[in-house]
Formats: sequence, C-alpha cells, structure tokens
Amino acid sequence: MNEIKEYTEKLFDDIKHIDEDGNEYWLARELMPLLEYSKWENFNNVIKKAVIAYKNSNNNDSYWLPEIRKPIITGKGKEEFIIDYKLSRYICYLIVQNANPKKKIVSLGQTYFAIQTRKQELSEKQYSELTEDEKRFYQRNLTRKGNYSLNIAAKNAGVKNFDKFHNSGYKGLYNGETANDIARRKKLRYREDILDNMVSDELIANLFRISQTEQKLRNENISLENEANETHYEVGKEIRNTIKKLGGTMPEDLPTPEKSLKELEKESKKLKQ
Repeated sequence: MNEIKEYTEKLFDDIKHIDEDGNEYWLARELMPLLEYSKWENFNNVIKKAVIAYKNSNNNDSYWLPEIRKPIITGKGKEEFIIDYKLSRYICYLIVQNANPKKKIVSLGQTYFAIQTRKQELSEKQYSELTEDEKRFYQRNLTRKGNYSLNIAAKNAGVKNFDKFHNSGYKGLYNGETANDIARRKKLRYREDILDNMVSDELIANLFRISQTEQKLRNENISLENEANETHYEVGKEIRNTIKKLGGTMPEDLPTPEKSLKELEKESKKLKQ
C-alpha cells in the first residue's frame, strides 16, 4: 500500500470482529501492522498511553480491554502463548490518538474511529436509524458541548480574540473561508448560526476540528494567542486534507438544509401545543 488512495475506511472494517453478543471489537495484533508498527513492544507503549487516557476519562467500564492469549508455534516447533487484546471502538480511537501522527494511515484512523465513536454515543437509538434532521440535532448538541470545552482550552492558551481564533479553524477546514464567508455562501440572515444550518456530515467534520484542536492545545501546553490561532488553522487544514484523501465531499460542497435547526425546533413546539 504505497499510495494514499489505497488507504480507506474499509481497511479498518476488514479487521473488525463481532462477538456472540453482537458487540464489535478489533484485535491489537491485527491493528498493529495496519498502523505500520512492526514491533509489539512499541505498539504496546501506544496502548499503555491509551490506557492512561481512558482512566482519565473516568470511565468505569471494566471490560474495555480484555486480555487474551493466542497460541503460536515457534521456529523450534514449540507452542507458546502471546498476549493480545480485544479493543472496543473507543479504545481504538484513543490508540490512534496516541500513535505516530506522521503516518498517513494513523491520520485516516483518527478520522475513522473519531466519527464512528461519536455516532456510537447514542444509547437509546442506533445512529443509522435516525432521520437526517435527528442526526443534525444530535451532532449539533455535540458541537455545542465541544465548543464550550474548546473555548476554555483556548482561554487557557491565551486567546482573547475568540472571533479570530474560531475563524482560524474555519479557514483551515473551508479553504480560507471565515464564518461570515460561510454564512454568505449559505445565504443566511444576519447573525444566523452557521452550525444550525449544516447537514450532519458537515457538523461531524466541524466536531472533529473542535475536538482535535482542544486536545492539541492542552497536550502541547500552548500559551500564546498567535500559536493557538495557528494550531486551530492547521488542525482544520489537516482534517480537510484527510477528507480529500478519503475521497469525501469538501464541507463547502455539502448542501445547506432547507430549514435551520431553530426553525425545526419552533415547528416541533407548535405541534406539541
């Protein structure tokens, strides 16, 4: 696999397993070569970092990383057992977040597991069963929470001009467009929320921009406003490049919904009266 065009989501789907209860999982020993790690010791260090991140998330699930032992035959014909792990989608997401970001497959893996993990946060209804408008409400709620956390991280990084900071991210993701440019292109009214006027796929792209920028600001201890703005731009640009590599639709080419989420909310309230 020498060409980036050969790296697709199918690579991760091909090594996905389903257990007897219908739960999906990946095996660490199969994920390791896909992420281009040749030594178990090095990949195991990445897993350990994911373990720390998982524990810091205050998740009490004790079945997230079951250890299994696989029999192998050594060169001398002797049977030995090696350690492997059953990985949930969320753990895979944390692993690719801690893997070598210079590897192109890691970048694609971050997108794949991040988007799918967000979708799986639904507890009552499978994401695939939602209507497009329901998906929009769901993703909009996540972006709202994400922007709240991002603003805190940005403030700690020395950001004072938040309009400039957020426009830096939009410029990276939208090939130079600011929030006002996006609003004009979508033909929105003055000060109408652009996120309320996005389809679910566009919201997902922005959610990934938001979450990755927050993480980078915190992990790299950024403390200068200009550096924070540049970080937001670079994250947006990298996500744009990833979408292009995956053959996806650029965010500015996605359609604008006929009705904003606020309009849909008003209609819903009227029906309940």
